Parts: sequence; C-alpha cells; structure tokens
Amino acid sequence: MSDNALGAFLRARREAVTPAEVGLPEGARRRTPGLRRSELAMLADISVEYLARLEQGRDRHPSPQVLGALCDALRMPLEERLHLRNLLKAEEGHFLCAVAPRPQREVRPTVRALLDRMEPTPAVVLNWLGEIAAYTEGYTRLARPLGILDGESPSMPRYVLTDPRARTAFPDWERAADEQVETLRFGISKGDPETAELARELAITVGAAFTDRIAAPARVARRSGTATWVHPEAGELRLSYEVLELPEGDGQRMIVHLPADEATSAALDRLNGLRPGTLRAVGD
Repeated sequence: MSDNALGAFLRARREAVTPAEVGLPEGARRRTPGLRRSELAMLADISVEYLARLEQGRDRHPSPQVLGALCDALRMPLEERLHLRNLLKAEEGHFLCAVAPRPQREVRPTVRALLDRMEPTPAVVLNWLGEIAAYTEGYTRLARPLGILDGESPSMPRYVLTDPRARTAFPDWERAADEQVETLRFGISKGDPETAELARELAITVGAAFTDRIAAPARVARRSGTATWVHPEAGELRLSYEVLELPEGDGQRMIVHLPADEATSAALDRLNGLRPGTLRAVGD
C-alpha cells in the first residue's frame, strides 16, 4: 500500500466525478478534472481545509461519519465504499480485543434440534451482530431467493442496509432499516468492539441512511409484529413474527415467521411443496 493510499483514493474519486453527476453547475475555467475540493467539502458538509488534510495524508484518522458523508457526496457504489473502509482499517491498525466475548456463529445442538422440529416454519437464529447462525429449510425457501443467505457469513444488517434487493424484498424498507439499527444499538452502547466495528463499516458503506438512524433517539426494538415481504416465487407475503431470546450466554435470538393471513398460508405451502393448510394463518 502507498504511504497515503486513503488520501490518494479520495482525491482520485473526487477527480472522477463531474459536477453534473452531483447536481452542480459545470461553471467556467475549470482547472481540475471532476469536482473542486470546495465543491466536495460543501456537499459533504466538512471544511475545505479538512478535506485537503485528508487528501494530503496529514490526517489519516477521519471518523466513519465523515467518510460516510464523503461517500454519499461522491455517489460511491458499495464496492468502492468497502474498499475505502479497508483503507481506513489499514491506516488505523485496528485490532479487536482478544479477551472480549465473541459473537456465536454456530448454535448449540439443542437449538439445532428445536429448529429441526419446527419445520416447515420459517425460523432463523441470529447473533447480536445480526449474523445468521442457523435456520430451518422453510426459512431457506423463503430467504434464499431474496439473496438474504448469500455469502459465507450472511448478515441481516448488511443485507437490509446495503443490498439493493432488500428494498424490493421489504416494501416498508424504512421500518426494516430502523429495526436493524435498533438491534445493533445495544451492543454499541455497551462498548462491544465487534458491534462498534460493524457500525463503523456501515457508517461508510451506507452513509447517512445509517448514521442518521444511529444518531436518533433510541426506540424499543419490536419483539413481535407483522411485516410484508415480496418473494420472487410466492409473491406478496404477510408474515407475523416473534423474536425469542435464547439464554444470555448464547448471545443469540430466534425469529419465527408465521403466515398472517390465508393467502400467505397458501403461498408458503406452495413454496414448500406441502398440502394446503399445513402452515396455518395466525391472524393479526
């Protein structure tokens, strides 16, 4: 890595974005390609002097909120935001405390057995980071076509907040995003290093859609309710859900989804290849 990779990347992105792409007039006598520092500073709501220090490598520790604002202003796609986050981590030399409790990415055998006995109900177990640790086959058929289970370590916060498919899967995306942030807030407040690291990542990869939510007053996270999902094979589904906390030492929660109406019941039965009425609607 070059001596100032973070600053060089920011400058390269600034010079690659035209004023028209961010809604600014072209103006006359432009001596620099792309945006002027003053234009980017205005869009990101930071000072020109501070932006210059970042680009020149005189400040190598910008906050995730500042980088998120710069990413938003430069209209960076997710892959560029992730690259910027990796550059920041390299500059920070950041390591998580080795003695801190680690989020459990597997479930105990009895929890796995419980999930097996819940088939074909869509049920999933997540740790406190929102990473998916285990799920039923019923959940697989519900979630995999939406992209929720993609990757080696599927994560609900990353999916909902960064994957464009989530806005189609969850028509009330604003509510879904609120709920993901609220589930992370507790870990942030108690100083959990891995939650703090995830929050720094999301501040950059998501930008204001995350930082505005995390800065807002805390709200009680919903433990039950009804949400609408849009599935590419089953269509619109109204799913009632219950959030069940596992023992404190597990650091995990189980979310069980049940059809909220007869149309959803029939759609899930078709999706699972079951006779009608196997998954009965529970109502509101």
